[in-house]
Amino acid sequence: MSDLFPAGMLAGQVAIITGGATGIGHAISTRLAGLGAAVVLASRNLERLEQAAAGIIDAGGRALAVQTDARDPEQVERLVRRTVEEYGRIDILVNNAAGNFIAPAEELTPNGWLSVIGIVLNGTFFCSQAAGRVMIRQGYGRILSIGAPYSRTGNAGTIHSAAAKAGVEAMMRTLAVEWARHGICCNVLSPGPVETEGASSRLWAVPGAREKLLRSIPLRRFATVEEIANLAAFLVSPFAAYVNGTTLVADGGQHLPPGMFALMPTPASPQSTAG
Repeated sequence: MSDLFPAGMLAGQVAIITGGATGIGHAISTRLAGLGAAVVLASRNLERLEQAAAGIIDAGGRALAVQTDARDPEQVERLVRRTVEEYGRIDILVNNAAGNFIAPAEELTPNGWLSVIGIVLNGTFFCSQAAGRVMIRQGYGRILSIGAPYSRTGNAGTIHSAAAKAGVEAMMRTLAVEWARHGICCNVLSPGPVETEGASSRLWAVPGAREKLLRSIPLRRFATVEEIANLAAFLVSPFAAYVNGTTLVADGGQHLPPGMFALMPTPASPQSTAG
């Protein structure tokens, strides 16, 4: 996997990654930095940001930590200004910041709804608009937003997140049409269940949840953050220069109707043949 892309593929480019200090966002930040981009990590938790940025710098990359609440337009504008002051341009924006929790629709509070909509939908717009203005002046840019397959299929307990993510998809398609003439491509990467520290501490703590979720995935496994990071790197790379306004779903086939698959036994894990 380390040889998937040419060394230095993103050299000279500058990328902002919201939620870039943990989970999928951290993996994307690390991957883009490893391919030569200067990365700007943004989230509300400054301690985590600084730790993540230090790790990238220690590995030979360039990184900057900027504490930012994506729900606040003024903080987003400050993030963009700080990035341009430090690096002179913005080539890539990855909208990864998110908030989610499981709640039945009839029990979801107004604050719960507004919180998720604020981070996912509003935050994606504020960041895309602010970074997009810089990209328009440059005549080049790549905006990638992290979606979720259940925004299309539906899933119990996710009405707030599904609505927000569906809005993000519509937003990226609209911007893809509006900004293509400025050399800006806008896409969505929609991962299914991913093995992350956050998922392990929340969802997997529910008895039987992990096994039940595995049975819903034809590939019978979860994605790794590295797999998602490689897909993100492709979508913001020169190799995807003609990909615009689309959503790449990476969920192991979970969105497909199960049919008779639901009756099939779960096979044993394949044994490694490595010597």
